[in-house]
Amino acid sequence: MIDHIELQTHKMAEAVAFYRDVLAPLGYAQKMDGPTMGFGTNTSLDLFLIEGEPSANVHFAFGTESRAIVDLAWKAGEAAGHQTERPPALAPHIHPNYYAGYLRDPDGRLIEFVCQRPE
Repeated sequence: MIDHIELQTHKMAEAVAFYRDVLAPLGYAQKMDGPTMGFGTNTSLDLFLIEGEPSANVHFAFGTESRAIVDLAWKAGEAAGHQTERPPALAPHIHPNYYAGYLRDPDGRLIEFVCQRPE
């Protein structure tokens, strides 16, 4: 299982704002401020941003406990003016309970919020 991820960006202020906005519904907050910016919950620190060349063609997903949290994360991004990709919806071609919404971070990475639990 993945423990943490570090992303490089040339748009640090925009990236920090994006992840702060869309991760808040998942209980995340910015925990580190300096050359490395870090995000996590009260019990973990697992997303880091550093200055550097962004990776191309990256897609990753944040798992959530409910479809409502997927909706909240996507709507938080939309309300803050971040680039939306696909609104939350079921994706039965993946499996019957796969519910996901997608946004793009400031470096163009495809960021997914997903709940795979039945509701």
